[in-house]
Amino acid sequence: MVRLIITGAAGKMGKAITGLAAQDKDFQIKGLIEKKGHGAVGTKDTLTGMEIIDNLDEIIDNCDVIVDFTEAKSSMEHLKIAKKYKKAIVIGTTGFSQDELNFIKETDDTKVVFSPNMSIGMNVMFDLVDRAARVLKDHYDIEIFEMHHKWKKDAPSGSALRLKDIIEQTDKNRNWIEIYGREGMTGERRKDEIGVLASRAGDIVGEHTVYFAGIGERLEITHRAGSRENFARGALLAAKWIVNQKNGFYTMREVLGL
Repeated sequence: MVRLIITGAAGKMGKAITGLAAQDKDFQIKGLIEKKGHGAVGTKDTLTGMEIIDNLDEIIDNCDVIVDFTEAKSSMEHLKIAKKYKKAIVIGTTGFSQDELNFIKETDDTKVVFSPNMSIGMNVMFDLVDRAARVLKDHYDIEIFEMHHKWKKDAPSGSALRLKDIIEQTDKNRNWIEIYGREGMTGERRKDEIGVLASRAGDIVGEHTVYFAGIGERLEITHRAGSRENFARGALLAAKWIVNQKNGFYTMREVLGL
């Protein structure tokens, strides 16, 4: 049985993860964490009856894996604590700076699974886009479009940036021109442009499309998330997987065997 601590427990993702983990006989929830000052701290979770607390250090010895969907600053603090106690951590937070991403990846004293999108389908999309870009990058224009709910704080999404990085890695010698919006007399599209466009509206859980547009045809690869549970399922799959791995940095690609 995998013993879990779930951070951001009062948030939408925290509740989704808690709900699915509570139904899975392979998990035992050992703690629910929220940030200091949050209104849920000191209250009891309606599903598990557990008290939500604000001190990860206080209970971390009781867990095997921390599942973290919070904000960049909080995730970095949780990672530091995980490293201190040599506990595995699954991070699905987005909005990190490059320095923070480097810190996450430079991990040799604990186990980390990090992905800007824990959805199993989305990670298959990452693989499909990599394959398509290797074939089409020289003769097709590539644009990335993503849509999320109006409460999302970062743009473009971490998944859109991951898609961009995947495409750019297929030709490391190319001087890619990253475009994050167009307005006015921009002139003709340059060959090496890669557009990353974001929309925020309503309660859209998440939608990502990569367009490979040629002359006379267009290939579109799209992932649409209809529920946060698909992200929660991926995170819990990663939590089960990571407990049996050596110390190091992993992505959902390794978890899924892609």
